[in-house]
Amino acid sequence: MVDDAAAAIDFYQRAFGAHEDVRIDAPGGRILHAEISIGRSVLMLGDAGAGPAEGAPFTAPAVLGGTSVALHVFVPDVDALVARAGAAGAEILQPPTDMFHGDRTAVLKDPSGHVWIFLTHLEDIPVEELHRRAGAV
Repeated sequence: MVDDAAAAIDFYQRAFGAHEDVRIDAPGGRILHAEISIGRSVLMLGDAGAGPAEGAPFTAPAVLGGTSVALHVFVPDVDALVARAGAAGAEILQPPTDMFHGDRTAVLKDPSGHVWIFLTHLEDIPVEELHRRAGAV
């Protein structure tokens, strides 16, 4: 949930190449429910507090001073996505990095305060090797 879902959708389109699939408007120009696709991932979002009789129990990250959730999305080219997202105004918390778990990974924060982890899969790793690599980090 965000404070301005229309602005968030616009940002996700510019930064992440998102496609808006569904939008249900709420009174007052807010968005009750929307669905966007980034690659093969579908995410749902809306304006915090835009639920029935404005009593929806959702709070935007900015109100909380941050978020405890990170959205993980696999993309074909994490480097290209990070370049696009940075140009659109995303805060790059970790640039694309080859990680021990076999994915090239980047961490971003969007203007709404959500943290995104974008990954491009590089290699399949047997569980034993994954544990060994994790211990070496």
